[in-house]
Amino acid sequence: MHLRPDGASRLTPVPPDMNTLTPHLVCADAAGAIEFYKQAFGAREMVRLDDSQGRLLHACLRIGDSAVMLMEESSECQASSPVTLKGTPVTLHLYVEDADAAFDRAVKAGAIALMPPAEMFWGDRYGAVVDPYGHRWAIATHVRDVAPEAIREAAATFGQQAA
Repeated sequence: MHLRPDGASRLTPVPPDMNTLTPHLVCADAAGAIEFYKQAFGAREMVRLDDSQGRLLHACLRIGDSAVMLMEESSECQASSPVTLKGTPVTLHLYVEDADAAFDRAVKAGAIALMPPAEMFWGDRYGAVVDPYGHRWAIATHVRDVAPEAIREAAATFGQQAA
Protein backbone atom coordinates (compact mmCIF):
# COMPACT_ATOMS: atom_id res chain seq x y z
CA MET A 1 0.00 0.00 0.00
CA HIS A 2 1.26 3.47 -0.84
CA LEU A 3 0.35 6.38 1.36
CA ARG A 4 -0.95 9.59 -0.09
CA PRO A 5 1.27 12.65 0.41
CA ASP A 6 -1.02 13.76 3.27
CA GLY A 7 -0.29 10.47 5.08
CA ALA A 8 -3.74 8.94 4.59
CA SER A 9 -3.67 5.18 4.21
CA ARG A 10 -5.18 4.70 0.79
CA LEU A 11 -3.53 3.76 -2.41
CA THR A 12 -2.13 6.39 -4.73
CA PRO A 13 -2.33 5.78 -8.48
CA VAL A 14 1.42 6.43 -8.94
CA PRO A 15 3.79 4.90 -6.36
CA PRO A 16 5.77 7.57 -4.51
CA ASP A 17 9.14 6.38 -5.88
CA MET A 18 7.97 6.53 -9.52
CA ASN A 19 7.10 9.24 -12.04
CA THR A 20 4.06 9.32 -14.29
CA LEU A 21 6.05 8.15 -17.33
CA THR A 22 8.78 5.51 -17.10
CA PRO A 23 10.65 3.96 -20.04
CA HIS A 24 10.43 0.16 -20.21
CA LEU A 25 13.24 -1.22 -22.38
CA VAL A 26 13.17 -4.59 -24.09
CA CYS A 27 16.65 -6.05 -24.49
CA ALA A 28 18.23 -9.17 -25.93
CA ASP A 29 20.46 -10.15 -22.97
CA ALA A 30 18.70 -7.89 -20.47
CA ALA A 31 21.07 -9.03 -17.70
CA GLY A 32 24.00 -7.79 -19.78
CA ALA A 33 22.13 -4.55 -20.42
CA ILE A 34 21.77 -3.97 -16.68
CA GLU A 35 25.53 -4.32 -16.23
CA PHE A 36 26.14 -1.97 -19.16
CA TYR A 37 23.75 0.67 -17.72
CA LYS A 38 25.55 0.41 -14.37
CA GLN A 39 28.94 1.03 -16.02
CA ALA A 40 27.81 3.59 -18.61
CA PHE A 41 25.23 5.62 -16.70
CA GLY A 42 25.73 4.78 -13.01
CA ALA A 43 22.44 2.85 -12.85
CA ARG A 44 21.39 1.26 -9.57
CA GLU A 45 19.42 -2.00 -9.61
CA MET A 46 16.27 -1.63 -7.48
CA VAL A 47 14.25 -4.73 -8.42
CA ARG A 48 15.08 -7.85 -10.37
CA LEU A 49 12.80 -10.81 -11.15
CA ASP A 50 14.21 -13.84 -12.96
CA ASP A 51 12.28 -16.93 -14.07
CA SER A 52 13.31 -20.49 -13.19
CA GLN A 53 15.66 -20.61 -16.24
CA GLY A 54 17.42 -17.41 -15.13
CA ARG A 55 15.77 -15.26 -17.83
CA LEU A 56 15.07 -11.70 -16.71
CA LEU A 57 11.32 -11.14 -16.51
CA HIS A 58 11.47 -7.63 -15.06
CA ALA A 59 13.96 -5.23 -13.56
CA CYS A 60 13.76 -1.67 -12.35
CA LEU A 61 16.87 0.52 -12.37
CA ARG A 62 17.40 4.07 -11.23
CA ILE A 63 19.52 6.38 -13.34
CA GLY A 64 19.85 9.67 -11.53
CA ASP A 65 16.38 10.50 -10.24
CA SER A 66 14.54 8.40 -12.85
CA ALA A 67 13.34 4.82 -13.01
CA VAL A 68 14.00 2.66 -16.08
CA MET A 69 12.36 -0.75 -16.39
CA LEU A 70 13.83 -3.62 -18.41
CA MET A 71 12.82 -7.03 -19.62
CA GLU A 72 14.29 -9.75 -21.80
CA GLU A 73 12.83 -9.83 -25.29
CA SER A 74 10.06 -12.40 -25.42
CA SER A 75 7.90 -13.78 -28.21
CA GLU A 76 5.34 -14.82 -25.57
CA CYS A 77 4.96 -11.17 -24.55
CA GLN A 78 5.29 -9.87 -28.12
CA ALA A 79 8.28 -7.84 -26.95
CA SER A 80 11.16 -7.45 -29.41
CA SER A 81 14.42 -5.61 -28.82
CA PRO A 82 15.87 -2.97 -31.15
CA VAL A 83 18.47 -5.55 -32.22
CA THR A 84 15.73 -7.90 -33.43
CA LEU A 85 13.81 -5.00 -35.01
CA LYS A 86 17.04 -3.70 -36.59
CA GLY A 87 16.70 -0.23 -35.08
CA THR A 88 14.52 2.03 -32.98
CA PRO A 89 12.78 5.36 -33.57
CA VAL A 90 13.08 6.20 -29.85
CA THR A 91 15.86 8.14 -28.15
CA LEU A 92 16.19 8.31 -24.38
CA HIS A 93 17.29 11.80 -23.30
CA LEU A 94 19.64 11.81 -20.31
CA TYR A 95 20.60 15.05 -18.55
CA VAL A 96 23.88 14.81 -16.62
CA GLU A 97 26.34 17.11 -14.84
CA ASP A 98 29.02 16.67 -17.53
CA ALA A 99 27.90 15.53 -20.99
CA ASP A 100 31.45 14.98 -22.24
CA ALA A 101 32.43 12.76 -19.30
CA ALA A 102 29.16 10.80 -19.48
CA PHE A 103 29.53 10.35 -23.24
CA ASP A 104 33.11 9.08 -22.82
CA ARG A 105 32.04 6.73 -20.01
CA ALA A 106 29.25 5.27 -22.18
CA VAL A 107 31.62 4.73 -25.12
CA LYS A 108 34.22 3.09 -22.84
CA ALA A 109 31.47 0.78 -21.54
CA GLY A 110 30.66 -0.31 -25.12
CA ALA A 111 28.27 2.25 -26.62
CA ILE A 112 28.76 3.38 -30.22
CA ALA A 113 29.26 7.11 -30.66
CA LEU A 114 26.68 8.60 -33.03
CA MET A 115 27.38 12.27 -32.37
CA PRO A 116 30.14 13.59 -30.09
CA PRO A 117 29.02 16.25 -27.59
CA ALA A 118 28.82 19.76 -29.02
CA GLU A 119 27.24 23.08 -28.09
CA MET A 120 23.70 23.25 -29.48
CA PHE A 121 21.59 26.25 -30.40
CA TRP A 122 18.98 25.44 -27.73
CA GLY A 123 21.52 25.79 -24.90
CA ASP A 124 22.65 22.23 -24.23
CA ARG A 125 25.96 20.49 -24.71
CA TYR A 126 24.56 17.42 -26.48
CA GLY A 127 25.82 14.14 -27.90
CA ALA A 128 24.32 10.77 -28.82
CA VAL A 129 25.24 7.09 -28.53
CA VAL A 130 23.63 3.76 -29.26
CA ASP A 131 24.09 1.15 -26.55
CA PRO A 132 25.11 -2.46 -27.30
CA TYR A 133 21.42 -3.44 -26.99
CA GLY A 134 20.22 -1.10 -29.73
CA HIS A 135 18.79 1.73 -27.61
CA ARG A 136 19.70 5.31 -28.54
CA TRP A 137 20.70 7.73 -25.81
CA ALA A 138 21.04 11.51 -26.05
CA ILE A 139 23.40 12.78 -23.36
CA ALA A 140 23.09 16.45 -22.45
CA THR A 141 24.12 19.14 -20.00
CA HIS A 142 22.24 22.43 -20.02
CA VAL A 143 24.97 25.07 -20.32
CA ARG A 144 23.08 28.28 -21.12
CA ASP A 145 19.59 29.67 -21.27
CA VAL A 146 18.43 30.74 -24.72
CA ALA A 147 15.35 32.84 -25.43
CA PRO A 148 12.56 30.90 -27.19
CA GLU A 149 12.62 33.27 -30.18
CA ALA A 150 16.38 32.75 -30.64
CA ILE A 151 15.83 28.97 -30.51
CA ARG A 152 13.10 29.23 -33.18
CA GLU A 153 15.33 31.35 -35.42
CA ALA A 154 18.29 28.99 -35.03
CA ALA A 155 16.05 25.96 -35.62
CA ALA A 156 14.80 27.46 -38.89
CA THR A 157 18.39 28.04 -40.03
CA PHE A 158 19.42 24.57 -38.86
CA GLY A 159 16.59 23.00 -40.89
CA GLN A 160 17.68 24.91 -44.03
CA GLN A 161 21.30 23.79 -43.58
CA ALA A 162 20.26 20.15 -43.17
CA ALA A 163 18.10 20.14 -46.32
